[in-house]
Amino acid sequence: MEIEALKAICMDDMQEIPSGESGLGTSARCFQITVSPMEDDEEEPTDIPVRLALIFAHTPTYPDEPPLIKVRSLQGVKMADVKELQEKLEQEATENLGMSMMFTLATSSKEWLREKYGQEASGTDEGDEDAAAKEEVIEPHGEAVTVDSFLAWRERFEAEMALEQAKLMPESALVASREKRLTGRQWFEMKAGKMLPEDADEEDEDEDKDLDFDEDFDDDEDIDEDDMLEYLQNKNDKKPIPS
Repeated sequence: MEIEALKAICMDDMQEIPSGESGLGTSARCFQITVSPMEDDEEEPTDIPVRLALIFAHTPTYPDEPPLIKVRSLQGVKMADVKELQEKLEQEATENLGMSMMFTLATSSKEWLREKYGQEASGTDEGDEDAAAKEEVIEPHGEAVTVDSFLAWRERFEAEMALEQAKLMPESALVASREKRLTGRQWFEMKAGKMLPEDADEEDEDEDKDLDFDEDFDDDEDIDEDDMLEYLQNKNDKKPIPS
C-alpha cells in the first residue's frame, strides 16, 4: 500500500530501479525518489540545480524495523552533505518504527536540502550584490570645464565681486569724485585766466564768501558771459595782495 501511495504523490519523481544498481545489497524491490529543494512551481535557488536520490527497499519486517536507505547525489550535492543527510535519515527511521515512514523521510530530505542549499544560495546572492556595490564606479556629472568656459565664469565672477564691493563702499567714497568737480564760479574764473584748476579746491570756501550773486545782481537782470567776466575781474582786483 505504501508504494502505491508514494507513486501517486511523487509521480515522475519516483521510479523502481534494479536492485543491483541500488547499492543496498539486497534482492528486494528497490525504489528511488528524486528530491529537489524547490517545489515544481518555484525557481532554483542556485545557478546549478541541486538534486539527490533517496533510494530505499523494504525489509521483511518493515515497518517494525527500519527500511534499507541510501542517499546519493544526483547533482550539486557535496559528499560531506550526503553523509550528513544519510545519518539524519537513519536516526529518523529509528524514531518512526511501527508506522509507514518513507514519505516522512522523503519530506525530511527535501526540507534539509532546501535549508542547506537555499541559505547558501541566498548568502551567495548577497555577497554578489555587495561585491557589485563596491565595484560600482561613480561617474562624474555636470559640464566639463574648458578654457573658454572658465574665462567666461571668471569674468562673471569678477563683475559680481565688483558689484558687491560697490555696495559695501561708504557714501563718502562714492561722492569724493563729485566734490572735486569745478563750481560755476570756478569755471568762469578759469575762463578769465585768474586761477588754475589745482587751486580751485584750496580757495573754494573763501571765494564762496566773496561771491554773492543775489546781492550784486537783480533777479530780473539778464547776465551774459561778458558781464560775468567783468564782475569777476573787479572782484579779483579788490583782493589784497599777499605780502
